[in-house]
Formats: sequence, structure tokens, C-alpha cells
Amino acid sequence: MNDIIIDIWGWIKNDYRSNNFRFIIELVAWAISIGCAITMAATVPNPPLMALYPIWITGCCLYAWAAFSRKSFGMLINYMLLVTIDSIGLIRIYF
Repeated sequence: MNDIIIDIWGWIKNDYRSNNFRFIIELVAWAISIGCAITMAATVPNPPLMALYPIWITGCCLYAWAAFSRKSFGMLINYMLLVTIDSIGLIRIYF
């Protein structure tokens, strides 16, 4: 069990060392994602979508940039699609 934890910790350190700026951006995007999910769950059935959508879209943009910098096509397309879908949702709220 300790070997697994040491391996994971080593992987995290290597990821940070390979591109510390991207690592921080991914942590921020992760915090945004978790924060939006907790807010959504805590405010059901009337979540504050006008506040959450822009924050969520920002997090997805950060993840998309990180995916692009990693040259991860699947993640990039996923987050670009999420930005598109959620932007349409945000526009529909306002209009």
C-alpha cells in the first residue's frame, strides 16, 4: 500500500515539475469544478445558474487549455464541447 502512495506522490511531483504553470491551472480548474458541483447539490432544486454557468465555463476553458498543452485530443474535444454546450445554456438563460 505504501508503494502505491509513494508512486502516486512521485507521479504528482513529476507532473508538477514537467509544467508547474499547467499543474496550477489544472488545480484551479479542479477546485472550480468541485465548487460548482457542491453549490449545485446544495441549492437544488433552484441552483444559481446565472452565477454557476460563467464559473463552470471558465473552469472548462482552463481544462481545455491544459488538455491542449498536454496534446490530449480527447480531453481537448471534451472540454471544448462542454464550453459550447454550457455557453448555449448561459445564452438561453439571458435571452
